[in-house]
Amino acid sequence: MNVLGIESSCDETAAAVWLGDHLASNIIASQDVHHRFGGVVPELASRAHIQHILPTVESALSKANLDKHDLDGIAVTYGPGLAGSLLVGLNFAKAMALALRKPFVGVHHIEGHVLSNSVLAAGPVPPFISLVVSGGHTQLMLVKEWGHYQILGRTRDDAVGEAFDKVARMLNLPYPGGPAIEKLAQGGQASYVRFPEGKIKDNELDFSFSGLKTAVLYYLHSLSEDERIEHRADIAASFQEAAIGALAAKSLRALENHHIGQLALAGGVACNGTLRNKLTALSAAHGFKLFYPPPLLCTDNAAMIAKAGLFYLQRNMTSDFSLSPRPTLPLEQNNPFSQNAKCDARVEHKSENSS
Repeated sequence: MNVLGIESSCDETAAAVWLGDHLASNIIASQDVHHRFGGVVPELASRAHIQHILPTVESALSKANLDKHDLDGIAVTYGPGLAGSLLVGLNFAKAMALALRKPFVGVHHIEGHVLSNSVLAAGPVPPFISLVVSGGHTQLMLVKEWGHYQILGRTRDDAVGEAFDKVARMLNLPYPGGPAIEKLAQGGQASYVRFPEGKIKDNELDFSFSGLKTAVLYYLHSLSEDERIEHRADIAASFQEAAIGALAAKSLRALENHHIGQLALAGGVACNGTLRNKLTALSAAHGFKLFYPPPLLCTDNAAMIAKAGLFYLQRNMTSDFSLSPRPTLPLEQNNPFSQNAKCDARVEHKSENSS
């Protein structure tokens, strides 16, 4: 099948074409306007999507050397994300599908990330554990089979990428904070400060990063201005060590609890070299197989949306034109399919009680 994927959940306007059995194009228009504000401004993001979406889609089709009439279907992110941003992409996909008389399907943004390891390579074969880490999401899930997911743990407060952004601001680093902290931390000592790992009593696989963020803030307040400047790299390295330590420890626990031998990273924070190195060392020590996508497929992109859409369109699972954006859509409530479409997608949420 020839599938157009569209992604506009936050501040990336993206379009990609899956052509037959391979990815033929993957175009991303980034929005630099947010850097001066230290974070994404929703209204500005929506306006930028309106400006970028038509040329981005046209560019993706052109690079794939595919006429829009030769598409077999359109896949588009419908949640979660910023309401205005989602609305632009979803309405564009609906209008295009209606004009071309093509089917379309809404894709859950997190499911797209789970499939990102299978876009350019064979990727993991279910069952496997997926760790999705980004500015808006931190989740551990068991992928029993494609379209069938069991949520094992998620953040109770800040996503890990959000914590990186906030700590970066405390250290007077630019947005986005993840790459800035990683670069600064290379010149620091990760053992300089022992910051706490957030622990959740009723689910050992849930995450919490607000306490870590607050601990960094209080520690900075305890220092003089000269000390903050002198030890900025050490503080960045210590924070990163604590955040990544929590991700690695809970991922390993999930693998052991469910007797699974494969772990797949996904999301923007999966670009972090320290996280990859930590998990690579653990995979060698504990004998599990580690997967992570190339950097371009870690951040928000339409290739993963096209891949997810392909899975459902091949099974005649489509959406109708009443589909609305779902800004806070949990994966376990994902159901974008028309009533007359066969639905195989199943998501469970099962708490893992701590010992």
